[in-house]
Amino acid sequence: MIKKCEAFIIGGSAGSLDVLLKVLPLVNVAIKFPIVIVIHRKHGADSLLPELLSTRTKLKVKEVDEKEPLIAGTIYIAPSDYHLLIEQDRSFSLDYSEKINYSRPAIDATFQTAAEVYKDTLVCLLLSGSNADGVNGLKSVKLWGGTTLIQDPNSAQVAYMPAQAQANVKIDHVLSIEDIAEFINLLP
Repeated sequence: MIKKCEAFIIGGSAGSLDVLLKVLPLVNVAIKFPIVIVIHRKHGADSLLPELLSTRTKLKVKEVDEKEPLIAGTIYIAPSDYHLLIEQDRSFSLDYSEKINYSRPAIDATFQTAAEVYKDTLVCLLLSGSNADGVNGLKSVKLWGGTTLIQDPNSAQVAYMPAQAQANVKIDHVLSIEDIAEFINLLP
């Protein structure tokens, strides 16, 4: 049972953009927490991602800036080629260290650092993707008392990522694409 959500983080890779384009238009603008999106993308590619997503929602959408505080009701996009870390003061930090699971930004890095900060008020969702990035991060979320969600692998364009999470982590909720926005909207 989630008593309060202070941060909602979505991780995804291949096939996850389509999910976001379906889900974001349905997310209530009155949410009381920030949404952070970490998607694998090539350096320099998809620089229009924040603009694309902002056409699908009335929430403010922006690419993360270094040391920027997380603000409720805002959707933050991890910049390409940087790991996105959450600091104890609830601000972002951008990191250019080695790739994790062949990825930068790595979903694991964001989930793990957020778990240490937000503990049982963190909710993390892992979407479609072709590697196991996010699995260790979801383990950290569970360890710190947060809530773990995955896209139903049967609905994923590339089922490997959510299926790996389901096989290796105690997942709290497996959501169809149609159920994701409603779940977000009902969070306290």
